[in-house]
Amino acid sequence: MKYFVRKTGFLLLTLWIAITLNFILPRLMPGNPAQAMMAKYAQRGPITPTEEHALALMLGLPTGSLWSQYWQYLSNILHGNFGVSYSFYPLSVMAVIANALPWTLILVGLVTILQFIVGTLLGIYAAWHRGKKFDSSATVLFSFTSALPYFWVALMFIYVFGYILNWFPISGGYSGSLSPTLNWNFAGSAIYHSVLPALTIFITSIGGSLLGMRNNMINTLGEDYILLARAEGLSETTVAIRYAARNALLPIVTNFAMSLGMVVGGSLLMETVFAYPGMGYLLATALNNQDYPLLQALFFFITLSVLLANFMADVIYGVLDPRVRKGGAR
Repeated sequence: MKYFVRKTGFLLLTLWIAITLNFILPRLMPGNPAQAMMAKYAQRGPITPTEEHALALMLGLPTGSLWSQYWQYLSNILHGNFGVSYSFYPLSVMAVIANALPWTLILVGLVTILQFIVGTLLGIYAAWHRGKKFDSSATVLFSFTSALPYFWVALMFIYVFGYILNWFPISGGYSGSLSPTLNWNFAGSAIYHSVLPALTIFITSIGGSLLGMRNNMINTLGEDYILLARAEGLSETTVAIRYAARNALLPIVTNFAMSLGMVVGGSLLMETVFAYPGMGYLLATALNNQDYPLLQALFFFITLSVLLANFMADVIYGVLDPRVRKGGAR
């Protein structure tokens, strides 16, 4: 119990520090969002202080002392109020994120889970048959694919399957003639547009899961308890799954948890190349437009997702390996 209490306390402390930094950093930047927006219209004519003040009020920029702004900031977070998006005015930040988040969770989340499952199973098989044809081929192939940059694979897919073969669309999340509704036409269009982005993520990330599981399991196969299990006459499948794979899986849990934590942030380069309407593309848009409220909210949710993923990894570690739980209780 002490182990889980300690991890929960560490989660809350880290989250508070992250929230505080998210509050301080934008205020250390020179100028303010109103001035940044006014600069875009400066060529049309001089901007008066009255106009700048009116824009600041319209955008809901914070006023008062830094301490009062901090408490108001914490209160707004608890109420899910991150202000108005400058890029998508007059939509609220939460409304903009609510439109983009499902695209990333479904595409990046499902592909991340799929590549972890497939990569882990292939890694177990390669390690159990180490030195044989499948192991050698898989090691070379997936070492190559894991070194490929996201954007390069995405561009190659667009060129080959989009321009040359014209099999798949090259941008967007669905057909422009449709509107987001719960029907089969829209679902089919969304799946059709997600094929190339999904393949990009899957091909470039599965190598990490496969090679990591293979290397961990090969190290595990040399342990004494594996020799003892074989000496007791247990079947090869039992030894491979219940003894070798289970213990080799523990270090992979952390990497998988980190991958799941970064799902909320989306795959920035992939979504930008495909103009896919997810969180990564939204983050790029907010950066280009200096949309500070949207950036703050995105950084907050990305940080929160990573912290929760790490917390779940610690919990899983404690359940699967009691030695970790006992060590954390000291």
